Amino acid sequence: MKNKIKLRKGDEVIVLAGKDKGKKGKIVRIFPDDRKAIVSDINKVKKHQKPGNNEPGGIVEKEMPIQISNLSYFDAKENKGVRLGFKIDAKNKKVRINKSSGKEI
Repeated sequence: MKNKIKLRKGDEVIVLAGKDKGKKGKIVRIFPDDRKAIVSDINKVKKHQKPGNNEPGGIVEKEMPIQISNLSYFDAKENKGVRLGFKIDAKNKKVRINKSSGKEI
């Protein structure tokens, strides 16, 4: 059984490991099968692009996927990365919570 990815598209995350350690960004896209995510302005690489259909050629900067294990949800109130969990609220809905404070996200 696969582990559920608790991060979602649009979440503000902080990078825990790698060349961009400590940087923050928003999740643009998630690949659950590969357990990777693309984060805006994180893990940028230069790619040599051939000219194609109405696209110029040259060297372009592109964001590459980063492992989910190297990302943590960024809580602006605590100003640090936090772990996430799930809880059933009073209306029988499953909500995400901050594991350290217990508050809803």
